[in-house]
Amino acid sequence: MPGNEQQQHGISRSRTTAGHTPQTIVPLTGSLFYSRQDPYALRIAFHVGLAEPVEWIFARDLLSRGIQGRQGIGDVQVRPSPAPAGGAPSSVLNIELISPYGQACFETPAREVTDFLRRAYQIVPDGQESGHIDIDAELNDLLQQAS
Repeated sequence: MPGNEQQQHGISRSRTTAGHTPQTIVPLTGSLFYSRQDPYALRIAFHVGLAEPVEWIFARDLLSRGIQGRQGIGDVQVRPSPAPAGGAPSSVLNIELISPYGQACFETPAREVTDFLRRAYQIVPDGQESGHIDIDAELNDLLQQAS
């Protein structure tokens, strides 16, 4: 689809906790999606062996800022792995997702996410997101859903 950006890469480790069960570490594949039709958001899909992937949608800026330091106070939190003593920031990015059913922490190479975000910001530069939203169409959709 024109104007969409997609990158698929392996997420090296996933620690998941559901309720009181012990942590499980498994390899997992994740896909990042960005579209100018929803310029403030990105979608991440985790392929967990079901017919459809598990998807989360969250702010593009949250992921971007999370590369530099801890971001997020709700269901999605992003942070770089701690740097070794006296070393540079880690090359691993942690994405933590929290729901009523449990939580999962995903680790992925920060460089791949940085490359994805660079391309996403080329599609819609920072600060120009509102120019890609049709407010009248969005309001019309909301009013139709409400009736």
